[in-house]
Amino acid sequence: MLYPVVIHKDEGSAYGVTIPDLAGCFSAGETFEEALANTHEAIDLFLSDVIQDGEALPLASSASKYLDNPDYAGGVWAVVDIDMSMYSGKTERINVTLPKYLIQQIDQRVSKMNLKSRSSYLAEAAMQSLKS
Repeated sequence: MLYPVVIHKDEGSAYGVTIPDLAGCFSAGETFEEALANTHEAIDLFLSDVIQDGEALPLASSASKYLDNPDYAGGVWAVVDIDMSMYSGKTERINVTLPKYLIQQIDQRVSKMNLKSRSSYLAEAAMQSLKS
């Protein structure tokens, strides 16, 4: 899942990262790259707490939802790709019947996006569809 993040730097401070879809989740680093890398750990800890508390996982929004928000003015937007499978609980095998052409299209997309499997692609697509 692609979470939008906004990176900001005030003079004399480290780079700060805010994840608008995860209220209270933030990260920082001495460099832009370090701040962005540390964001993965911050999101992991945040989502682990959400699961531990028995709450629903917050889904990612489009960054465009936040672009006009003055709290994020002057920041640089990026997305952080989070593999949600580790937070979704135990997996379950199901059988799905799809047209051959659709399977070929899925396989091409999986290959192009360097994803693990058809299953990870379909799970991500389903999560995106369900958030609407």
